[in-house]
Amino acid sequence: MRYAVLGTGSVGRTIASRLDELGHAVTIGTRDPASTLARTEPDQMGNAAFATWATAYPGISLATFAEAAASAEAVVNATSGDASLAVLGLAGADALAGKVLLDIANPLDFSAGMPPTLFVKDSDSLGEQIQRAFPDARVVKALNTLTAELMVRPAGLPESSSVFVSGDHAGAKAAVTALLVEFGHEDVIDLGDITTARGTEMLLPVWLRLMGALGTPMFNFRIVR
Repeated sequence: MRYAVLGTGSVGRTIASRLDELGHAVTIGTRDPASTLARTEPDQMGNAAFATWATAYPGISLATFAEAAASAEAVVNATSGDASLAVLGLAGADALAGKVLLDIANPLDFSAGMPPTLFVKDSDSLGEQIQRAFPDARVVKALNTLTAELMVRPAGLPESSSVFVSGDHAGAKAAVTALLVEFGHEDVIDLGDITTARGTEMLLPVWLRLMGALGTPMFNFRIVR
């Protein structure tokens, strides 16, 4: 399948490289490809310059958000939550229409420092905001409750753990579930419509405090039933 992964940070790179490894065609979307390739220093998160990273993945293309989305059969939103709506706007409603849009972003607000709070919660979610802004896209919220490496290689933990999908479109959720299984997930729980993304996004404050207590992001929730 042809995927557009929007975002050049560590999450986008991890998703894109795993999709490439699994044989999918991948284009990463960015605002300005030339500028992205011209950077030579690590970013503020310590990620290697994109051009350095990309040398290991010659099959992955780089394009503008609009070009990446237009050429794809499915789109992954791997941008930061506060930039998601703007980036998807640059991708274009027409390019997103009728396509599965896997949203893994979280509405984290760092304005008051660490740990971040959420800029939307309880009565709304970022997933819902995206679905309202792009009503013809088939938004599925998933993979936002664990660190990037475990999103795509859950076997990095010694036991099976749980992931969740939320969305209004049964076919889109089935497609995302199939991808999650391809990544190696064994327990995918369908929470229901896109409003259920409120619950998984509100897990982030708990997740962040667990990361602090455990001293590692390499953990996940397991729903025992």
